[in-house]
Amino acid sequence: MTDGTRGRWRALPRRARLVLVLYAGGFLEGACSHAADLVRGGLHAYAAFGPVPLQVFFTALVALDPLAVLLTLRARPSGIRLAAAVMTLDVLANWYVDWPRVKADPARLLHPVGLLPITLFGVFVLVSAPALLRALDGRCAAAATADLRVARPPLIRKDAARQSGPDGNGAHR
Repeated sequence: MTDGTRGRWRALPRRARLVLVLYAGGFLEGACSHAADLVRGGLHAYAAFGPVPLQVFFTALVALDPLAVLLTLRARPSGIRLAAAVMTLDVLANWYVDWPRVKADPARLLHPVGLLPITLFGVFVLVSAPALLRALDGRCAAAATADLRVARPPLIRKDAARQSGPDGNGAHR
């Protein structure tokens, strides 16, 4: 991490840092899952997932998920916006693909892998994104940095010019 990133992390409330780590973990898991799918099935790994735009989107998640990880770990507001957009599209795409199976067997929603964790993580990202954006944009900076020591310049009196010289006229010799 660079000094700028470290400074941004230090300035954040503890809860915001925790949420950023959870974002990174969720998107890292997604990136690994999509990469594994591509290793197993090649570029056509998602051929059975419906229309071509959905296949392209699921393939693109191999790049979008790590980008979201990188930007969130750097505490960038653009990372939170990307995370919210990706999860919105990911949840909608997965529900579109899985809807016929869920309709036929609603118990599929209870499986620990698949639609349930994707939906829960998507809801978490969308619900937490506004507060996280406020924290990253610095609107909470006063509360976040209240305990940090700040170098303050020495106080300068208004009448310092009259008292600065040896004879009191402000002139230096």
